[in-house]
Amino acid sequence: MQPLIKLANKNEKFVVGLMSGTSMDGIDAALVNIKNNGSDTEIDLINFQTFPYPDQLRDELLKISQPGQGSVDKICRLNFVVGEYFADAVLELCKQSNINVSYIDLIGTHGQTIHHLPDSIRYLNKTIRSTLQIGEPAVVANRIGCITVANFRSADMAQGGQGAPLVPYFDYIIFNSKQFNRVILNIGGIANITILKKNSTVSNVLAYDTGPGNMVVNALMKILYNKEYDEDGVVALMGTISDELLTSLLQHSFFKKPIPKSTGRAEFGKPFVEQILAANNKLKLKPEDIIATVTELTARTIAQSLKFSQLPIDEVDQLIMSGGGIYNKAIIHSLSEYFFNSEILLTDDFNINGDAKEAICFAVLANETIAGFPTNLPSVTGAKTPTILGSIYFT
Repeated sequence: MQPLIKLANKNEKFVVGLMSGTSMDGIDAALVNIKNNGSDTEIDLINFQTFPYPDQLRDELLKISQPGQGSVDKICRLNFVVGEYFADAVLELCKQSNINVSYIDLIGTHGQTIHHLPDSIRYLNKTIRSTLQIGEPAVVANRIGCITVANFRSADMAQGGQGAPLVPYFDYIIFNSKQFNRVILNIGGIANITILKKNSTVSNVLAYDTGPGNMVVNALMKILYNKEYDEDGVVALMGTISDELLTSLLQHSFFKKPIPKSTGRAEFGKPFVEQILAANNKLKLKPEDIIATVTELTARTIAQSLKFSQLPIDEVDQLIMSGGGIYNKAIIHSLSEYFFNSEILLTDDFNINGDAKEAICFAVLANETIAGFPTNLPSVTGAKTPTILGSIYFT
């Protein structure tokens, strides 16, 4: 335990945060200089890079993430394969940053979620919630040669929480304001928001997933246009929103579910996309109209999700955004109409690189873990108590 104590007592650290989201595009890697802990945390982003997965690996990850499609032997092997790719990302990030890997003090890795089942069920005489992230942390720790923190969701679930979202702790220490009511929005594969009423305390932060972000749009773009995504929202802007299809999609049970709540590919993956295509057999929409409608679904469900908070949408002073969805002009146009009373900002306006935000977050969470500080927020996840998140791996 001596290395951990020594590291915890070190005031300034070089930390790498690693993240791959539900879109499974690749590995986000952030090299961060971190000072202090908690509300005194100071962050200096040294470098950020995204390392795309090879096509074959991404295809395999998408396959095993579908219910009933992931055989135990494939998951077992992919766990270690992805771990090697995460380690490669750290090595390449250090190379591009002109920093010797031996200077890295700590790694925080979220890994790759392949399944997330946050709702409590009775199974084999036990009441459980469950989640699974792969990308073997022991591989990362031993390839790089430094302490690595991973499996951030499990401890919260053991306390009866949803294990997600985890970014709100980071949002609180970075964006809490005495002057403004703020909504922090991230549009990744799944969209999620953090509600920070002015003068919020850590115990009254609200945050939750709102539904699909880019995930459904990307999947349909691949099927309909053989493109990975709708660049700049151009296709959506060409199309006409179908009220009939949109109304049907808004009936999904997740949108009515009370908070705390989180979601993922299990609810908005391949089966959901197939339902949209089946519905279109009757509606006969043009491809661009389908894209326009599912793009509007993202914006509409973000706006409507405010009903679960105690902050009316017209009292939101600032909407602060990050994630790949911010480049979709159709989404941003709709959000600007829904949040008509709000100043629309990016996390970049606060010196937080929007593309790097989640990777930075896991660097910060790892820094809190080795200091022994809880970083789950029971008001967000529904956990019984605050708890220290993450498993620690030594070399």
